[in-house]
Amino acid sequence: MDSDPLPSVAAAAGDATADQTPPRRAVCHSGCGRPSSVCLCPYLPPSPLPTSTAVVILHHPHAVRRNPLSTLPLLARSLSNLRLIPGRRLLPSSAPLIARSPSSPVLLLFPSPDAADLASWCRSTPPAARANPTLLLLDGTWKQAKEMHAASLPFLSSFVVPVSLPVDCGVDGDSMFESELVVRKGPHKGCMSTMEAVARALRLLEPEGSGAEIEQAMVEVLQAMVAFQAKHVQHRPMKPRVKMRKKKDIKKEEGMNGMPDWCG
Repeated sequence: MDSDPLPSVAAAAGDATADQTPPRRAVCHSGCGRPSSVCLCPYLPPSPLPTSTAVVILHHPHAVRRNPLSTLPLLARSLSNLRLIPGRRLLPSSAPLIARSPSSPVLLLFPSPDAADLASWCRSTPPAARANPTLLLLDGTWKQAKEMHAASLPFLSSFVVPVSLPVDCGVDGDSMFESELVVRKGPHKGCMSTMEAVARALRLLEPEGSGAEIEQAMVEVLQAMVAFQAKHVQHRPMKPRVKMRKKKDIKKEEGMNGMPDWCG
């Protein structure tokens, strides 16, 4: 009968197994939640920034869990008057989460056909009629955001003011190598991350002076995040993509291979 391995042998085997297990990356758990090598805590505001605008974000359930480039965790650490709602649509049961009053409009920031330019809306609306507004955004991929918008409209259309920031649908979006604020390439020129959209909107909505300061503080965090990501991508070996061939091309090649050499 085989005897049990000696303690020294078992320990050595355990050490060998431990050496083969790749160590986990250190994570900044008490701050930004990102890997320590790309920690953004030095760029975050010392304390969340107060705003007169209430920012409410309906984010797709997969927005943070499956998207390592999500800006929502940074937003949560940058703004104090912020509420994150996980889900695929807003319903009447969501009403308590969205403050409404005659002097506090709810602005739905989404590039829909009927949306007014936010800057134009601010110029044409008296300050008393837009004091302490609620800024509502939808966070997810562009496909998810469109689905969330369509699913939420039956509830939102009765009270929200649809607004948007300039988007040029005739021009492709920039990549992170073309703009220091692009987390990932958007479908059109002007498409931006949720964090940048909030920063641009707060510049217009907050009282004169404070809006620009809030925007700048948020933009600096985003710039640092994009710089880290661009550096990582530049040093990562890229595997060539396998070109997918159509069935008709494969059949054509098979037919050519069966021909005599003189058929050219």
